[in-house]
Amino acid sequence: MADTLFHWPLRIYWEDTDAGGVVFYANYLKFFERARTEWLRSFGVSQEALRRDDGLQFVVSDTAVRYLRPARLDDEVTVTVRLAESGKASLVLDQQALRGTDVLAEGRIRIGCVDAHTLRPRRIPPHLLDTIGTA
Repeated sequence: MADTLFHWPLRIYWEDTDAGGVVFYANYLKFFERARTEWLRSFGVSQEALRRDDGLQFVVSDTAVRYLRPARLDDEVTVTVRLAESGKASLVLDQQALRGTDVLAEGRIRIGCVDAHTLRPRRIPPHLLDTIGTA
């Protein structure tokens, strides 16, 4: 299993915060999604090309997130992605949102590979597994 930790930096904007001035909890899922997209791009995998050329896409099938510390307006945050498990039709990814060394939120996300038209499960192509280092 690939043990590489991917890092994606972001800044917290006004639109990310709630009335209390902290990041709204659901926005961490957006941050995690964006980091997963950039993680795939780091391997040269475009989700749009995967959908268009292979008729496949990834969908989130399970999430578990723990919120540990608040992020606030203008904070610089790093979101990480680490491949935890690889199956025939899904990947499990461990993700964290960090401010410096402080863990703000951590999650385990399962993404499934599905047919882009029917949304039925499909095997992840071997070339894609090879590309992300899981085969």
